[in-house]
Amino acid sequence: MADNWNDAEIDLIVADYFAMLADELGGKAFNKAEHDRALQDIIPRSRGSIEFKHQNISAVLLGLGQPWIEGYKPAANFQNALVDGVLRWLDTRPDWLAPKERAVQPCRLREASTLWIGPPPTQRNEPPPVDPEFMAAIGRKYDVAERDARNRALGKAGEEIVLQHEQSSLRQAGREDLADKVRWTAIQDGDGYGYDIASFEADGRERLIEVKTTNGWERTPFHISRNELAVADARRDDWHLVRLWNFAREPKAFAIRPPLEAHVELTATSFLAGLR
Repeated sequence: MADNWNDAEIDLIVADYFAMLADELGGKAFNKAEHDRALQDIIPRSRGSIEFKHQNISAVLLGLGQPWIEGYKPAANFQNALVDGVLRWLDTRPDWLAPKERAVQPCRLREASTLWIGPPPTQRNEPPPVDPEFMAAIGRKYDVAERDARNRALGKAGEEIVLQHEQSSLRQAGREDLADKVRWTAIQDGDGYGYDIASFEADGRERLIEVKTTNGWERTPFHISRNELAVADARRDDWHLVRLWNFAREPKAFAIRPPLEAHVELTATSFLAGLR
């Protein structure tokens, strides 16, 4: 296409977009029109072209499981080079959304059980902003789930919020005794249990919780291990998957119960190969 942006132009607008996004996530006011005018001084593009490219970046971030500027509604039909430009920015700043204080400063969550855990998004009548198959294709191509799985700080922060939610819920139910027994197994006992948190229902029944966290939207794909699937199948009455999303803004969550195949499409991403 003759209208394709070159890498230099893409890098400039991507950097500008992330500057605005950082302000939005930090609660700082910014003027989109001023940003557009400043970009027009260094990029020979119309204001309409710049505005639409910002919407394209929102769509890329949506597909990559990242937060996006709420004022720029995601718009598809973008060039592959734009995805590469966004990834260049993200890959050189791996800690840009590292949860530094959220895990030690969730005041609202400690005061009360305010983390509402709802049903999976497939049970809601909320159309996604962009064709979900198109977004899923980006997620698979660039292995968004693997990026989240490698982000141990994000995973740990998500687990801590769910841990505090479980303890708070039990205390509100008058089960201080059970709240004190909730274990963060992933930290206290190590990996390999097939769940991250060992909690309880108010009547004393076990709740085994696997937590999956992302900064992006609710339909961002996630990794689940063979062991987690096995435990989910063996402990169907006790096992819960809690999916935290929108973590960079205000964590929201939904829960999935076994059988997982009723809620998600499981895709094999690797195989163990042994010589014959």
